[in-house]
Amino acid sequence: MASTWTIKANDRCFGPYTLEQMRVFVTEGRLAPHSVVAPGASDQFRPAAEFDDLAILFRPAAPQPRPVFFTAEGDIGATYAVREQEKTLQSRFIIIAEMKSRSITGLEQEIMRCGQAVQLMPQAWLLNCEMTINALRNTLIQRLGRIDMLFIVDATHNKAAWFNYGPENDARIRRIWQEAQRQAAE
Repeated sequence: MASTWTIKANDRCFGPYTLEQMRVFVTEGRLAPHSVVAPGASDQFRPAAEFDDLAILFRPAAPQPRPVFFTAEGDIGATYAVREQEKTLQSRFIIIAEMKSRSITGLEQEIMRCGQAVQLMPQAWLLNCEMTINALRNTLIQRLGRIDMLFIVDATHNKAAWFNYGPENDARIRRIWQEAQRQAAE
């Protein structure tokens, strides 16, 4: 059993992460069975589902309400769950991108396909759609290159999701978001 894991995405390595962190990534939708990982300090990368320790994370759990998304605040207040038979709610998103390697056109077209959208300024949009924040992030990152960055705020549910900021900035964003959540709760 490996104590840590490294994730490889877009020719970049991230980690090491503990098994518990990997479990969180699965619930966030950031780690899939086909995600390329390596145990410990190994450089033998394979799909995550090929490792017994990780394959168990992808098995369906007993049916129960679960968070639809997991974002900056961790699972604090993540009891919001939507069952498939319930009506999907419209959410308002603010999307900010920094495109360095590709044209903004493909990303903008994808945003417009997701729902009612308006460009607020270059590389920033307001979007109203029925997607969850993770589904939206996963849809939009298909239009990003290796060095492009994406930040999404779900203004309806006070959630945030991002892509390609690197581990240090990821930790900073989570820390700032969690502090704002704690202050709001007080």
